[in-house]
Amino acid sequence: MALSVFGSGWACFCAEKDGNLSIQKVANQDTVLPLTPLLCCDVWEHAYYLQYQNRRADYFDAWWRLIDWPQVSERYARLLQNHPPIP
Repeated sequence: MALSVFGSGWACFCAEKDGNLSIQKVANQDTVLPLTPLLCCDVWEHAYYLQYQNRRADYFDAWWRLIDWPQVSERYARLLQNHPPIP
């Protein structure tokens, strides 16, 4: 998904109001609201160019290996606890 963002933006793993999870492509400075972002990947050139130049796939591979999935899960659990899903 992140590789399909053309130009600058974000790829975000989000929780919807009904508790479902989704992956969103976000162009430029657009927002994922009213969804709740649980994890986002910066796709702006400044995030990867100095180290990876135009090798975006290598940047995403390295980013993917750094994700703390237990922390992402904790964010989701806290969200569900504090804001129960709206059916």
